[in-house]
Amino acid sequence: MFRILVHVEVVAPTPSLVPGRSLARRRRLTPDQAIKTFFGSNALVAIIVLALITIFLFREGSGFFEQNLEGIRLYRRAGLEYVDIMRAQAQRHAALSRQLSEIRLREVRAHANQATLEKFDQFATGFSDAGDELNALVSDATDQAVALREAFIRSGSQSGSSATDNQALDEAQAAAPLVNPVEGMAALRSAESKFAQIMKAKIDNLLAKPPPFTSDKARRAFEKWTPETRTYLAELPAATQELRAWDPNKPVPSYRAITSFLFGSEWITASFWQDWYGIIPLLVGSVMVSVVALLIAVPLGVSGAIYVSEVAAPAEKSLIKPYIEFISAIPSVVLGFFGIAVVGQAVRALSQASFMKWVPFFPISERLNVFTAGCLLALMAVPTIFTLAEDALRNVPRGFKEASYALGANRLQTIVRVLVPASLSGIISAILLGLGRVIGETMVVLLCAGNRIAIPDFTQGLGAFFQPVHTMTGIIAQEMGEVVRGSIHYRALFMVGLVLFVLTLGINYGAQRLVARYRMSIG
Repeated sequence: MFRILVHVEVVAPTPSLVPGRSLARRRRLTPDQAIKTFFGSNALVAIIVLALITIFLFREGSGFFEQNLEGIRLYRRAGLEYVDIMRAQAQRHAALSRQLSEIRLREVRAHANQATLEKFDQFATGFSDAGDELNALVSDATDQAVALREAFIRSGSQSGSSATDNQALDEAQAAAPLVNPVEGMAALRSAESKFAQIMKAKIDNLLAKPPPFTSDKARRAFEKWTPETRTYLAELPAATQELRAWDPNKPVPSYRAITSFLFGSEWITASFWQDWYGIIPLLVGSVMVSVVALLIAVPLGVSGAIYVSEVAAPAEKSLIKPYIEFISAIPSVVLGFFGIAVVGQAVRALSQASFMKWVPFFPISERLNVFTAGCLLALMAVPTIFTLAEDALRNVPRGFKEASYALGANRLQTIVRVLVPASLSGIISAILLGLGRVIGETMVVLLCAGNRIAIPDFTQGLGAFFQPVHTMTGIIAQEMGEVVRGSIHYRALFMVGLVLFVLTLGINYGAQRLVARYRMSIG
């Protein structure tokens, strides 16, 4: 008989095999995971916000080009383009008349006798009267073109001409009688024959008998004015040919909606005549103000950072650094008021001083201009450039400096040839962040730049930097609260914001490529 012995061993379960305890251990968050989750979620939020801003700008400004194209087509079909050909000649005549007024002012300053002034006044009056017929012709053609424009809008042939874009035009449409487009266009085109016969003979007779002068400056100005006037008269036949060749039914290509915005030199809104949305004056103003600001802020910020980091004593550092960084805490509107009351007034007073007469474009008449705004923006950019440049200099390994001194270099040679090149990528980043601070500023440029929507006169050289301008940020802040949501003006402001957004991204991308290339070259 056999016996079977069975040995049973009971093994207690280990804690790691307990289901509840194992799940709790798997759910426990380590410090590394917490840090990764925190910063990763914040980075994701930043990306989402940036994407939402981009989508919002595209959505709000998406219909601008379509509305702009319809407005340009109506501008041609109604004859407004035809009238502007004649209006351009009338404006040139008015500009020449203003030059005569400036020449007379020089004669008065030279204490010319009464007889000389009377002869000059007769000449100037005759030149001004020669343009009366042209001005009357432009005025009549303007009325006819506006009536045609209203007729086309009433007929609904231009769906893009929204009634919300111009309330004054709506009132005029309600009060004005209907106009037959065919008859109206025929009446408008009758101005060609009248335009070809005006003004030239009268001005030729005037130029044959120039007035006498007492002042040499006035005489030289008149000698410069005379060929400009003859050139103007020589171009009148070409304007006549342009009027004859003009065709209201010529199609307007679709790309005109984009090119008129990106390369247009006029920003005219709420006009009874024609609205234009050209970004060039705003872009030029933003660039000029930023250039002046960086020319002032970069030397001050970088030099201050080098001094505090490498030269200054501890007592000087504790005094200089807090005061420079305190500037960034000053509200921009306070700096704007300071620019209006102090900086702008001081610059204009300096330009009028007797010892500054050697400057060709002095004295200046406008205290609010590119230079005034640039000085205030430089003050705002200095703390950013100073702080980041100093950090970059401090991050240079100490061994670089010690090796330079060991080779016999002095302090200046060490700074110029070792420390600055080693920290150049950080300094460039500081400058570009300062540029971003400058180009995105609104309140200072709105208060101190003069807010004139025009391209400065670059024929004056550096004098262009003492003329008023408007900027992209300033136009958005000034006009956004006054526009009707969904109108072409509203969408144009969002397109300006989109251009500013793309420009900022381009600057940042270029900075990253520049820093990366520099690091590769020294690596």
